[in-house]
Amino acid sequence: MKRLTRRAVLGGAAAMGVALGARRATAAPVRLNFYFPVAVGGPITKIIDGMVADFEKEHADVTVNAIYSGSYQDTTAKALTAVKSGEPPHLAVALSTDMFTFIDEDAILPFDEIAGSGGKTWLDGFFPAFMANSRAEGRVWGVPFQRSTIVLYWNKTAFRAAGLDPDKAPATWDEMRGFAGKLTRRSGADVAQWGVEIPSSGFPYWLFQGLTTENGAILMNEAGNEVYFDKPEVVEALQYMVDLGRKWQVMPQGIIEWGTTPQDFFERKTAMMWTTTGNLTNVRANAPFPFGVAMLPAQKRRGSPTGGGNFYLFKKTSPAERQAALAFVQWMTTPERAAEWGIKTGYVAVRPDAWTTPAMKRYVANFPAAAVARDQLEFAVAEFSTHDNQRVTKILNDGLQAALTGEKHPAQALADAQSEADRVLRPYRRS
Repeated sequence: MKRLTRRAVLGGAAAMGVALGARRATAAPVRLNFYFPVAVGGPITKIIDGMVADFEKEHADVTVNAIYSGSYQDTTAKALTAVKSGEPPHLAVALSTDMFTFIDEDAILPFDEIAGSGGKTWLDGFFPAFMANSRAEGRVWGVPFQRSTIVLYWNKTAFRAAGLDPDKAPATWDEMRGFAGKLTRRSGADVAQWGVEIPSSGFPYWLFQGLTTENGAILMNEAGNEVYFDKPEVVEALQYMVDLGRKWQVMPQGIIEWGTTPQDFFERKTAMMWTTTGNLTNVRANAPFPFGVAMLPAQKRRGSPTGGGNFYLFKKTSPAERQAALAFVQWMTTPERAAEWGIKTGYVAVRPDAWTTPAMKRYVANFPAAAVARDQLEFAVAEFSTHDNQRVTKILNDGLQAALTGEKHPAQALADAQSEADRVLRPYRRS
């Protein structure tokens, strides 16, 4: 990997205000292409446009061209295509789990190299749980921004009607199954309201990882070259997920759509749902009933994988462009901006000091549910991520869906997924 000299790094840092200071008035104009995914409902593009405009007011010699690049998967694919064409973006927000893919494609630069020694305090200021999907090979490849955990939302009116305490969420798997049984309302063969929905399309591996974490299982190693799909604790987690629909009939059988689950919740088709804290603002704006937000229920332990997107810096850019991109990322992740982003979107403000800003303190005081995902970080684990990540993730997703649709028994589905993933990852285990 080609490294900037110390003189170039420090010179660029001074010119671009790496320590969040102002750029020199005489610096040459820089135009940055910034890929950003739009994956969750809400006025995300308007928020980003507003933040970009504010940055440009403070950095008159930098123009940021925000390119809304579709889903997370679309964003990664477009970024890698642009890299291979010789015209990569300068920076992007992409899944934190695509870190190994970007490294393997030699597409990105480590932030600690570009920021130099002066950037250590900044990089050490993020929640450790989010940095678990940001570090590899002793370097920092991604900076947390649009990050989340999975949380449980519940309809308090439905709880009260079912004779449940409207202010108490299920704390264990057994409680969730029991609550869901009381909340499921049937009229003959029809179901008017399901007890719970755990989506199994879009990001099935991620929702499933909530269950495996709670059952004490870890799905991959830190090096991203081994997976553990066929462990007994993983099979037990999938069996529980299947049984919610097939055996206990408190959740729809088969595939539950990620994108429509919040709408099912709003329309009272389900009384509880698992989804990202990134939907918090959407739920607050659209739920026509009082609702609660809770950490995921425990089995052997509490826990959730982290999720969402990191900033990445791309190669094949000039030193001035890299420093401008770094300045933008640092500006976007100051405590005040991290708090603003969390308040406006529902994503977790990624730095502890963001939670001590006056704006965040007021927000949490008026809306305590906003702190649930932050508090769950104490129990969080790294989101599933490996080399050749999209391919390996698809293998796991296909196995999960085969079990949920009844095509395979959970143990067989996961054994098959393990065998196939081992074949894909074998080259990455060679010394």
